[in-house]
Amino acid sequence: MRLPPPFVFACILIFIFYGNSKAQDCLSNALDASNVAYTITVSKWGQANFNTIQAAIDSIPLNNNRWVRILISADTYSEQVKVPRDKPCVILEGNTGTTISWGLHTGADKSATFTAEADNFVAKNMAIMNTYRSLLNDVEQSVAVEVTGDKVSFHACSFYGYQDTLWDALGRHYFQNCFIEGAIDFIWGNGQSIYEGCKISILPFAGGQLAGFITAQGRKSANEMTGFVFKGGFVFANGNAHSYLGRAYGAYSRVIWYDIEFSDVIVPEGWSTWNQPQDNLEYAEVNCHGPGSNLSKRVTWLKKLAESDVHQFIDISYIDQDGWLANQP
Repeated sequence: MRLPPPFVFACILIFIFYGNSKAQDCLSNALDASNVAYTITVSKWGQANFNTIQAAIDSIPLNNNRWVRILISADTYSEQVKVPRDKPCVILEGNTGTTISWGLHTGADKSATFTAEADNFVAKNMAIMNTYRSLLNDVEQSVAVEVTGDKVSFHACSFYGYQDTLWDALGRHYFQNCFIEGAIDFIWGNGQSIYEGCKISILPFAGGQLAGFITAQGRKSANEMTGFVFKGGFVFANGNAHSYLGRAYGAYSRVIWYDIEFSDVIVPEGWSTWNQPQDNLEYAEVNCHGPGSNLSKRVTWLKKLAESDVHQFIDISYIDQDGWLANQP
Protein backbone atom coordinates (compact mmCIF):
# COMPACT_ATOMS: atom_id res chain seq x y z
CA MET A 1 0.00 0.00 0.00
CA ARG A 2 1.37 3.46 -0.97
CA LEU A 3 1.55 5.91 1.99
CA PRO A 4 0.43 9.55 1.58
CA PRO A 5 3.00 12.36 1.61
CA PRO A 6 4.20 13.40 5.10
CA PHE A 7 2.20 16.66 5.17
CA VAL A 8 -1.04 14.91 4.20
CA PHE A 9 -0.36 12.16 6.72
CA ALA A 10 0.14 14.72 9.49
CA CYS A 11 -3.12 16.46 8.58
CA ILE A 12 -4.96 13.16 8.76
CA LEU A 13 -3.60 12.49 12.25
CA ILE A 14 -4.55 15.99 13.44
CA PHE A 15 -8.07 15.57 12.06
CA ILE A 16 -8.50 12.18 13.76
CA PHE A 17 -7.36 13.31 17.20
CA TYR A 18 -8.92 16.77 17.12
CA GLY A 19 -12.16 15.48 15.60
CA ASN A 20 -12.54 12.76 18.17
CA SER A 21 -11.82 15.21 20.98
CA LYS A 22 -14.46 17.64 19.75
CA ALA A 23 -16.97 14.85 19.34
CA GLN A 24 -16.35 13.77 22.93
CA ASP A 25 -16.78 17.39 24.10
CA CYS A 26 -20.10 17.58 22.29
CA LEU A 27 -21.23 14.32 23.88
CA SER A 28 -20.34 15.72 27.28
CA ASN A 29 -22.34 18.85 26.50
CA ALA A 30 -25.37 16.71 25.81
CA LEU A 31 -25.20 15.49 29.39
CA ASP A 32 -24.62 18.92 30.93
CA ALA A 33 -27.96 20.17 32.23
CA SER A 34 -26.77 23.78 32.28
CA ASN A 35 -25.80 23.76 28.63
CA VAL A 36 -28.98 24.13 26.57
CA ALA A 37 -27.92 25.05 23.06
CA TYR A 38 -31.09 26.88 22.03
CA THR A 39 -34.87 27.10 22.50
CA ILE A 40 -37.52 26.55 19.83
CA THR A 41 -41.01 27.97 20.37
CA VAL A 42 -44.34 26.49 19.23
CA SER A 43 -47.71 28.22 19.07
CA LYS A 44 -50.78 27.66 16.91
CA TRP A 45 -51.37 31.40 16.63
CA GLY A 46 -48.08 32.82 15.37
CA GLN A 47 -45.32 34.69 17.20
CA ALA A 48 -43.36 31.44 17.45
CA ASN A 49 -40.86 29.48 15.39
CA PHE A 50 -43.40 26.79 14.44
CA ASN A 51 -47.13 26.16 14.72
CA THR A 52 -46.91 22.38 15.17
CA ILE A 53 -44.84 20.33 17.61
CA GLN A 54 -43.69 17.87 14.98
CA ALA A 55 -42.34 20.64 12.78
CA ALA A 56 -40.25 21.87 15.70
CA ILE A 57 -38.85 18.38 16.30
CA ASP A 58 -38.14 17.93 12.59
CA SER A 59 -36.02 21.09 12.63
CA ILE A 60 -33.49 19.59 15.06
CA PRO A 61 -30.37 18.20 13.31
CA LEU A 62 -29.93 14.46 13.02
CA ASN A 63 -27.81 12.93 15.78
CA ASN A 64 -28.11 16.12 17.78
CA ASN A 65 -25.65 16.22 20.70
CA ARG A 66 -26.66 19.37 22.60
CA TRP A 67 -29.79 19.87 24.68
CA VAL A 68 -32.49 21.58 22.61
CA ARG A 69 -35.55 22.97 24.38
CA ILE A 70 -38.95 23.09 22.65
CA LEU A 71 -41.28 25.45 24.52
CA ILE A 72 -44.94 24.83 23.66
CA SER A 73 -47.65 27.41 24.31
CA ALA A 74 -50.85 26.41 26.09
CA ASP A 75 -53.30 25.00 23.53
CA THR A 76 -54.58 21.70 22.14
CA TYR A 77 -52.39 20.35 19.34
CA SER A 78 -54.24 17.75 17.27
CA GLU A 79 -51.35 15.80 15.80
CA GLN A 80 -49.35 12.61 16.13
CA VAL A 81 -45.89 13.46 17.45
CA LYS A 82 -42.68 11.42 17.32
CA VAL A 83 -39.18 12.15 18.64
CA PRO A 84 -37.23 9.74 16.39
CA ARG A 85 -34.27 7.69 17.45
CA ASP A 86 -31.78 9.99 15.72
CA LYS A 87 -32.97 13.15 17.57
CA PRO A 88 -31.61 12.72 21.15
CA CYS A 89 -31.19 15.41 23.81
CA VAL A 90 -34.61 17.05 23.42
CA ILE A 91 -36.59 18.84 26.14
CA LEU A 92 -40.31 19.16 25.40
CA GLU A 93 -41.81 21.70 27.79
CA GLY A 94 -45.43 22.79 27.91
CA ASN A 95 -47.45 25.19 30.00
CA THR A 96 -50.67 24.74 31.95
CA GLY A 97 -53.16 23.76 29.25
CA THR A 98 -50.66 22.32 26.73
CA THR A 99 -52.30 19.17 25.29
CA ILE A 100 -51.37 16.79 22.47
CA SER A 101 -54.45 14.93 21.26
CA TRP A 102 -55.09 12.17 18.69
CA GLY A 103 -57.50 9.26 18.44
CA LEU A 104 -56.07 6.31 16.48
CA HIS A 105 -56.88 2.72 17.49
CA THR A 106 -55.13 0.75 14.75
CA GLY A 107 -52.88 -1.34 17.00
CA ALA A 108 -50.19 -0.48 19.50
CA ASP A 109 -47.41 0.11 16.98
CA LYS A 110 -49.38 2.73 15.03
CA SER A 111 -51.86 4.32 17.38
CA ALA A 112 -49.62 6.27 19.78
CA THR A 113 -50.40 9.96 20.03
CA PHE A 114 -46.82 10.59 21.19
CA THR A 115 -43.74 8.41 20.66
CA ALA A 116 -40.34 8.93 22.33
CA GLU A 117 -37.77 6.79 20.51
CA ALA A 118 -34.72 8.94 21.30
CA ASP A 119 -32.39 8.60 24.27
CA ASN A 120 -31.89 11.52 26.67
CA PHE A 121 -35.41 12.91 26.36
CA VAL A 122 -37.31 15.08 28.86
CA ALA A 123 -41.00 16.10 28.88
CA LYS A 124 -42.55 18.58 31.30
CA ASN A 125 -45.95 20.07 32.02
CA MET A 126 -48.18 18.69 29.30
CA ALA A 127 -51.14 16.38 28.73
CA ILE A 128 -51.08 13.64 26.08
CA MET A 129 -54.34 12.01 25.07
CA ASN A 130 -55.59 9.17 22.94
CA THR A 131 -59.22 10.20 22.64
CA TYR A 132 -60.52 6.82 21.43
CA ARG A 133 -62.80 5.12 23.97
CA SER A 134 -63.56 1.41 23.72
CA LEU A 135 -67.08 0.05 23.96
CA LEU A 136 -68.02 -3.27 25.58
CA ASN A 137 -67.55 -5.27 22.38
CA ASP A 138 -65.02 -2.97 20.76
CA VAL A 139 -61.85 -3.12 22.88
CA GLU A 140 -58.87 -2.01 20.82
CA GLN A 141 -55.34 -0.84 21.52
CA SER A 142 -55.25 2.94 21.66
CA VAL A 143 -51.90 4.17 22.95
CA ALA A 144 -51.38 7.70 24.22
CA VAL A 145 -47.61 7.46 24.81
CA GLU A 146 -45.00 4.97 23.58
CA VAL A 147 -41.50 5.12 25.11
CA THR A 148 -38.63 3.09 23.62
CA GLY A 149 -35.71 5.44 24.33
CA ASP A 150 -33.27 5.07 27.22
CA LYS A 151 -32.74 7.75 29.91
CA VAL A 152 -36.19 9.30 29.46
CA SER A 153 -38.07 11.31 32.09
CA PHE A 154 -41.55 12.82 32.35
CA HIS A 155 -42.35 15.48 34.94
CA ALA A 156 -45.84 16.74 35.83
CA CYS A 157 -47.31 15.20 32.67
CA SER A 158 -50.77 13.65 32.23
CA PHE A 159 -51.57 10.62 30.08
CA TYR A 160 -55.17 9.87 29.08
CA GLY A 161 -56.43 6.74 27.34
CA TYR A 162 -58.55 3.65 27.80
CA GLN A 163 -56.63 0.53 26.77
CA ASP A 164 -52.77 0.53 26.71
CA THR A 165 -52.55 4.23 27.58
CA LEU A 166 -48.83 4.26 28.45
CA TRP A 167 -46.60 1.84 26.57
CA ASP A 168 -43.50 1.80 28.77
CA ALA A 169 -41.83 -0.42 26.22
CA LEU A 170 -38.03 -0.35 26.53
CA GLY A 171 -35.31 1.52 28.39
CA ARG A 172 -34.84 3.25 31.75
CA HIS A 173 -37.53 5.81 32.57
CA TYR A 174 -38.56 8.12 35.40
CA PHE A 175 -42.09 9.45 35.85
CA GLN A 176 -42.39 12.17 38.49
CA ASN A 177 -45.70 13.61 39.73
CA CYS A 178 -47.57 12.41 36.64
CA PHE A 179 -51.25 11.54 36.13
CA ILE A 180 -52.11 8.31 34.29
CA GLU A 181 -55.64 7.24 33.35
CA GLY A 182 -57.09 4.15 31.70
CA ALA A 183 -59.06 0.94 32.15
CA ILE A 184 -57.17 -2.04 30.70
CA ASP A 185 -53.41 -2.73 30.82
CA PHE A 186 -52.92 0.99 30.78
CA ILE A 187 -49.34 0.91 32.04
CA TRP A 188 -47.62 -1.87 30.11
CA GLY A 189 -44.45 -3.01 28.38
CA ASN A 190 -40.96 -4.06 29.47
CA GLY A 191 -39.39 -0.83 30.64
CA GLN A 192 -37.22 -0.40 33.73
CA SER A 193 -39.07 2.45 35.39
CA ILE A 194 -39.83 4.30 38.60
CA TYR A 195 -43.17 6.10 39.00
CA GLU A 196 -42.78 8.53 41.88
CA GLY A 197 -45.63 10.55 43.36
CA CYS A 198 -47.98 9.67 40.49
CA LYS A 199 -51.79 9.70 40.53
CA ILE A 200 -53.43 6.75 38.78
CA SER A 201 -57.05 7.07 37.73
CA ILE A 202 -58.98 3.90 36.82
CA LEU A 203 -61.84 4.15 34.34
CA PRO A 204 -64.75 1.65 34.40
CA PHE A 205 -64.20 -1.34 32.10
CA ALA A 206 -67.34 -2.45 30.26
CA GLY A 207 -69.38 0.11 32.15
CA GLY A 208 -68.06 -1.18 35.46
CA GLN A 209 -69.28 -4.74 34.83
CA LEU A 210 -65.74 -6.14 34.58
CA ALA A 211 -62.54 -5.52 36.52
CA GLY A 212 -59.77 -3.80 34.62
CA PHE A 213 -55.98 -4.07 34.97
CA ILE A 214 -53.60 -1.25 35.82
CA THR A 215 -50.33 -2.88 34.76
CA ALA A 216 -49.19 -5.52 32.28
CA GLN A 217 -45.44 -5.72 32.77
CA GLY A 218 -43.51 -7.82 30.25
CA ARG A 219 -40.28 -9.01 31.89
CA LYS A 220 -39.35 -12.20 30.04
CA SER A 221 -36.47 -13.75 32.01
CA ALA A 222 -34.93 -13.76 35.47
CA ASN A 223 -31.83 -12.06 34.04
CA GLU A 224 -33.68 -8.91 32.96
CA MET A 225 -33.49 -5.88 35.26
CA THR A 226 -36.79 -4.51 33.99
CA GLY A 227 -39.86 -3.81 36.07
CA PHE A 228 -42.32 -1.12 37.16
CA VAL A 229 -41.81 0.43 40.59
CA PHE A 230 -44.50 2.73 42.02
CA LYS A 231 -43.22 4.87 44.88
CA GLY A 232 -45.68 7.11 46.72
CA GLY A 233 -48.81 8.33 44.99
CA PHE A 234 -52.52 7.58 44.89
CA VAL A 235 -54.66 5.03 43.03
CA PHE A 236 -58.37 5.81 42.71
CA ALA A 237 -61.48 5.19 40.64
CA ASN A 238 -63.07 7.48 38.09
CA GLY A 239 -66.71 6.35 38.29
CA ASN A 240 -67.74 2.83 39.31
CA ALA A 241 -64.46 1.20 38.29
CA HIS A 242 -62.70 -1.70 39.98
CA SER A 243 -59.37 -3.15 38.96
CA TYR A 244 -56.51 -5.56 39.47
CA LEU A 245 -53.11 -4.08 40.25
CA GLY A 246 -51.64 -6.05 37.38
CA ARG A 247 -51.50 -9.14 35.22
CA ALA A 248 -48.46 -10.88 33.82
CA TYR A 249 -47.55 -9.83 30.28
CA GLY A 250 -44.28 -11.79 30.61
CA ALA A 251 -43.25 -14.99 32.41
CA TYR A 252 -41.15 -13.01 34.94
CA SER A 253 -43.36 -9.95 35.21
CA ARG A 254 -42.21 -7.53 37.96
CA VAL A 255 -44.31 -4.78 39.60
CA ILE A 256 -43.74 -3.26 43.03
CA TRP A 257 -46.06 -0.85 44.85
CA TYR A 258 -44.43 1.00 47.74
CA ASP A 259 -46.03 3.54 50.10
CA ILE A 260 -49.12 3.93 47.88
CA GLU A 261 -52.59 4.99 48.95
CA PHE A 262 -55.18 2.68 47.40
CA SER A 263 -58.84 3.61 47.35
CA ASP A 264 -61.39 0.77 47.43
CA VAL A 265 -61.04 0.40 43.66
CA ILE A 266 -58.67 -2.62 43.97
CA VAL A 267 -60.25 -6.10 43.78
CA PRO A 268 -59.43 -8.25 46.87
CA GLU A 269 -57.20 -10.79 45.05
CA GLY A 270 -55.16 -7.96 43.54
CA TRP A 271 -53.25 -9.80 40.80
CA SER A 272 -53.63 -12.18 37.85
CA THR A 273 -51.09 -14.61 36.38
CA TRP A 274 -52.67 -14.32 32.92
CA ASN A 275 -51.64 -17.99 32.43
CA GLN A 276 -47.99 -17.36 33.36
CA PRO A 277 -46.16 -19.50 35.96
CA GLN A 278 -46.95 -17.89 39.29
CA ASP A 279 -43.67 -18.86 40.99
CA ASN A 280 -41.68 -16.64 38.57
CA LEU A 281 -43.75 -13.51 39.05
CA GLU A 282 -42.34 -10.69 41.19
CA TYR A 283 -45.32 -8.75 42.51
CA ALA A 284 -45.16 -6.99 45.86
CA GLU A 285 -46.99 -4.40 47.95
CA VAL A 286 -45.01 -2.81 50.76
CA ASN A 287 -46.10 -0.12 53.26
CA CYS A 288 -49.25 0.69 51.28
CA HIS A 289 -52.35 2.13 52.92
CA GLY A 290 -55.98 3.00 52.27
CA PRO A 291 -59.08 0.78 51.94
CA GLY A 292 -57.71 -1.04 48.88
CA SER A 293 -54.45 -2.07 50.57
CA ASN A 294 -55.86 -4.96 52.64
CA LEU A 295 -53.66 -7.99 51.86
CA SER A 296 -55.79 -10.62 53.65
CA LYS A 297 -57.49 -11.82 50.45
CA ARG A 298 -54.62 -11.27 48.01
CA VAL A 299 -53.37 -14.16 45.85
CA THR A 300 -51.28 -16.62 47.87
CA TRP A 301 -48.25 -16.24 45.59
CA LEU A 302 -47.83 -12.49 46.21
CA LYS A 303 -44.18 -11.83 47.17
CA LYS A 304 -43.62 -11.00 50.86
CA LEU A 305 -40.84 -8.43 50.59
CA ALA A 306 -39.54 -6.69 53.69
CA GLU A 307 -38.76 -2.99 53.42
CA SER A 308 -35.05 -3.81 53.41
CA ASP A 309 -35.55 -6.16 50.44
CA VAL A 310 -37.53 -3.64 48.46
CA HIS A 311 -34.93 -0.89 48.91
CA GLN A 312 -32.98 -2.03 45.83
CA PHE A 313 -36.02 -1.19 43.72
CA ILE A 314 -37.31 2.02 45.32
CA ASP A 315 -33.85 3.62 45.38
CA ILE A 316 -33.21 5.78 42.32
CA SER A 317 -30.12 3.68 41.55
CA TYR A 318 -32.48 1.00 40.25
CA ILE A 319 -32.79 3.04 37.06
CA ASP A 320 -29.92 5.50 37.49
CA GLN A 321 -26.64 3.84 38.41
CA ASP A 322 -24.73 6.08 35.98
CA GLY A 323 -26.26 9.38 37.16
CA TRP A 324 -28.19 10.30 34.02
CA LEU A 325 -31.09 11.89 35.90
CA ALA A 326 -28.88 14.45 37.61
CA ASN A 327 -27.51 15.48 34.21
CA GLN A 328 -30.92 16.22 32.72
CA PRO A 329 -32.28 19.76 32.76
